Amino acid sequence: MTDTKSHTPSPTDQTAAQVRFEDFGLSPDILRALTEQGYVHPTPIQAQAIPVVLQGKDVMGAAQTGTGKTAGFSLPIIQRLLAHANSSASPARHPVRALILTPTRELADQVAENVKAYSRFTPLRSTVVFGGVDMNPQTAALRVGVEIVIATPGRLLDHVQQKTINLSQTQILVMDEADRMLDMGFLPDLQRIINLLPKQRQNLMFSATFSPEIKKLAASFLNQPQTIEVARSNATSDNVTQILYKVSEEEKRDAVSFIIRERGLKQVIVFSNTKIGASRLAVHLVKQGVKAAAIHGDKSQNERMVALEDFKRGEVEVLVATDVAARGLDISEMPCVINFDLPYNAEDYVHRIGRTGRAGAKGDAISLHTDQDERLLVDIEKLIKQKIVRLQLSGFVATSVHTERAKPTRERFDSGSRHESGSRHDARPARGYQPPREKVDPWFLKPYTPSTTATLPVATAQTEEASAAKPQKRAALLGGLLKARS
Repeated sequence: MTDTKSHTPSPTDQTAAQVRFEDFGLSPDILRALTEQGYVHPTPIQAQAIPVVLQGKDVMGAAQTGTGKTAGFSLPIIQRLLAHANSSASPARHPVRALILTPTRELADQVAENVKAYSRFTPLRSTVVFGGVDMNPQTAALRVGVEIVIATPGRLLDHVQQKTINLSQTQILVMDEADRMLDMGFLPDLQRIINLLPKQRQNLMFSATFSPEIKKLAASFLNQPQTIEVARSNATSDNVTQILYKVSEEEKRDAVSFIIRERGLKQVIVFSNTKIGASRLAVHLVKQGVKAAAIHGDKSQNERMVALEDFKRGEVEVLVATDVAARGLDISEMPCVINFDLPYNAEDYVHRIGRTGRAGAKGDAISLHTDQDERLLVDIEKLIKQKIVRLQLSGFVATSVHTERAKPTRERFDSGSRHESGSRHDARPARGYQPPREKVDPWFLKPYTPSTTATLPVATAQTEEASAAKPQKRAALLGGLLKARS
């Protein structure tokens, strides 16, 4: 990349209320699909990106999560590929012309749904490939021939190795949520994939944030890209109300169920930093009468997809998720997200709360924090350049069995065995830990009394003397016993 320049606003870069999708010169088939979904006006990132992508230029697109980046690159891609669209049954007439890479299975599936919806009235074919499921159906779809492939890097390379996909005619490469791909260690896979593509192609990189590492990656394969930013880096949406409640570590689970009941929430994502934490919280909520399910990396892909579909249908009210599993989830009209744990990476906070307040809707982002989370909170507020509103969780009383069992143990621990470090390991007794008690036989508690027959019988003494006089056997080596010296 020899030069990076900001996109100069054109006549089409007007407010979303003035611009319409039909102003971009899109095909009637694409406009028909958009109309059926109720889309008339583009979002700011779409209004700026679509004309540039239609011109065939490389793009670095940065926008807040939930502002419509997917349509910003998929609509112009479909428009550009219509020149090659055909109804032939021959797979050779449907080579892979556009490749869209995503970091997670859920995001890949979400992008694939959007692409299929936008191109439903065109002859173009698309498919999605990701890990955690059987490769055979994916292989069958690829062999039939598809113009647009949405994939996670690892599974794509699996198909390359199996020779079930050919990327030699790929004209457009998209990296969606590129920062997350680097965070997940996909850089070697991305380099391998780039080396498989033709040198002459259009490159698009879209993400909510652009770290120095992302800019370095962009410099390695983008060609004079136009940078499009509709909001400052790492900004949070004004449509999201951010709230912070301070509770103790052992009260957090009860606090989540209290917030859900008090607000009457019927669709909420709760974020946990760990997989085991997500599973335990989901079980706790179910015991509290809340319809909850967990999705994380230890769940099979089928389990995750079933939980997500149940959540979308309303059969599951609370989805407890880790960052990797929840990245890219697009649930319309999500009223609220809850941070059960503050994220270790401050940028993940921006992505998490971006699950609500999407497409102009209002939403709440509620976070719980403890004394141990102060450093994480400082990093988050420094990144988003604003203070999160602190409120008291009025009316909340922790009443679960877990909390009640923890109280006496905590008191005993505070009385004299607390370390000064204040680490999380020091708080284990406060979580209800009880050392196992062994059963004790009362006979062993009796005081020791010496035996009244301390002297050996005469027969026993004579036996021991005879045994001492008896020659002892000696072990011999393979060479025989040593001769006694005279």
